[in-house]
Amino acid sequence: MVGFRAGDVPPTATVKFIGAGTAACIADLFTFPLDTAKVRLQGETKSPGNTGHAPVKYRGVFGTISTMVRVEGPRSLYNGLVAGLQRQMSFASVRIGLYDSVKQFYTKGSDHVGIGSRLMAGCTTGAMAVAVAQPTDVVKVRFQAQINASANKRYHGTMDAYRTIAKEEGFRGLWKGTGPNITRNAIVNCTELVTYDLIKEALLKSSLMTDDLPCHFTSAFGAGFCTTVIASPVDVVKTRYMNSAPGQYSSALNCAVAMLTKEGPKAFYKGFMPSFLRLGSWNVVMFVTYEQLKRALMAARQNWATPL
Repeated sequence: MVGFRAGDVPPTATVKFIGAGTAACIADLFTFPLDTAKVRLQGETKSPGNTGHAPVKYRGVFGTISTMVRVEGPRSLYNGLVAGLQRQMSFASVRIGLYDSVKQFYTKGSDHVGIGSRLMAGCTTGAMAVAVAQPTDVVKVRFQAQINASANKRYHGTMDAYRTIAKEEGFRGLWKGTGPNITRNAIVNCTELVTYDLIKEALLKSSLMTDDLPCHFTSAFGAGFCTTVIASPVDVVKTRYMNSAPGQYSSALNCAVAMLTKEGPKAFYKGFMPSFLRLGSWNVVMFVTYEQLKRALMAARQNWATPL
């Protein structure tokens, strides 16, 4: 990322890789209930098992959280957390931690970094991250969509989910939705990282802020909003498709067409507010933590390397 203070040593690729995964896990711990509410709002309404009860209806972000706590208990807000942390440690490490290295590869070490190189770097690391972490994303989404009050739970633990999906749907089931997920994460990565980069660079060049916490906060918040607006339609289709029963949709495109014909264009922005609350807060926590971790890890590395 741009902007280091005069006394700072630029972080190594390893520091960025570890720092990005750790910061993303910390951000997930804070924002996971919002992510779960987003998945429930984006998904199709389901009945809590074959109990004869009416389908559970969700209204708004906090209404969804309140309903989940009342019907399923507080732990339901953290359904899929283990898979979520597994995902972030492998996913964010690649898409965020390797972004600067890939950006330098495309610019061939030049000091001038154009918008094209930033976009290409964002697309590349976003696609690479999906290739590594897709099974963890499938399990996370399935858990978040699963209603705890159901008498017929699909999965009873993280490892059970991996085994059940592989057994019932084949190993291809663990990679379900890879296409829309690559599309989504190319879009998210480009928007999130490039917007953060550009806002931060503009703030530093105009001397409106120094490279410190307020600058990181402002850049991250702006990146979160822009990402939500652009990525929401793809995110809704990805969630629906990954959580669908085998054979329900023939492809992600079929899922998108079915949504459009049955529910109209507004369906693609279902769960927009929880998406924004989640992405905005996630970006703030992640980027602020990431920037501080990079400096802390480099300081620790220098202290360790300095002879007594």
